[in-house]
Amino acid sequence: MSENTDDIVDIFTDGACSGNPGPGGWGAILRSQGREKELCGGVPDTTNNRMELTAVIEALKTLKRPVRARVHTDSQYVQKGISEWIHAWKRRGWLTAGKQPVKNADLWRLLDAEAARHRIEWLWVRGHAGHAENERADALAQRGIDNLRGA
Repeated sequence: MSENTDDIVDIFTDGACSGNPGPGGWGAILRSQGREKELCGGVPDTTNNRMELTAVIEALKTLKRPVRARVHTDSQYVQKGISEWIHAWKRRGWLTAGKQPVKNADLWRLLDAEAARHRIEWLWVRGHAGHAENERADALAQRGIDNLRGA
């Protein structure tokens, strides 16, 4: 695989929830070689963390072949979870250090499987701080909620 930066897919994701739990939405922007694709969706009863995870999973599922990617997320839960915490969770059989079941283990397993197909750099960005693509991903997540409501 070429190390040319043109071959990198930048993925910007966000999740949102109206109430937590409550109706939720997720949004993602994929950018590569000057092209962009926007994705969004919603779930009637969910949590913010589940929507943050779903945004990344759905974005990675759209990739047709293994790629180098940079995932930009404002969720430290996602960024730290996939790059740090998941290794210990898997060693402990999906239990936390306190011997409790890992929350959202179903989605963590899906994310782990999708991420394994690619070479991914996980980047945290500050949310609601004027980061253009993060703001767009947030708007897509809100659209996912609005679509549930028929707005």
